[in-house]
Amino acid sequence: MKWAAAAILVTAIAQAHDIGAQVTWSREISRLFDRHCTACHREGGQAFPLTAFPQAHARAKEIARSVLERRMPPFGAVKGFGELRDDESLTQEQIELVTSWVRAGAPEGDTALAPKKASVTQKLSIEKLGQEWVSDPRRKIETQTTFIGIRARTLSGDSVRVVARRPDGTVEPLIWFYRYDSKFARIYYFRKPVTLPAGTAIVTSVPGATVALLEPAR
Repeated sequence: MKWAAAAILVTAIAQAHDIGAQVTWSREISRLFDRHCTACHREGGQAFPLTAFPQAHARAKEIARSVLERRMPPFGAVKGFGELRDDESLTQEQIELVTSWVRAGAPEGDTALAPKKASVTQKLSIEKLGQEWVSDPRRKIETQTTFIGIRARTLSGDSVRVVARRPDGTVEPLIWFYRYDSKFARIYYFRKPVTLPAGTAIVTSVPGATVALLEPAR
């Protein structure tokens, strides 16, 4: 039994190594970056370009650190706390794909498998916006209102939870800003419009933090 268990373990390790060694820029990583990174990381973009292999290879270790710490891509909100769309942050499986590639030496692989040209496919939703409702601990929503998004106004610290406390006592999570960087300020759109009744309070986990809830255009 011990020999059998050892054989299984060796096989599993070998397979894991093979999987890591098979990850290449041309086949997997270039496409992953195209979907999640190149809207900003491109020539003329907000950050250094990552559209070509030499650019990514030169920064491979930096890239691995950034994705492991979940600093990049900078969505700035916790998954599952509130229903938000346009979340371009990486899944755990995608993070492991990138780190496997870096551990293997960030190989380019067969260039014939690479996309013909990097295309900026990452596009964020743009909605026509109406009025903003700015949170304040001293006030509540006066009339039933539907909101389509939320944005940070003033955050004390980089981790702030925001909830809607309805008059009946129920609490609805809206967003959890985490490692939020104002350099990447954005509007976070709800997956579905959120309708809040009169008397609802918008509560933040950090005193002094404020947000703006966004109404659709009328």
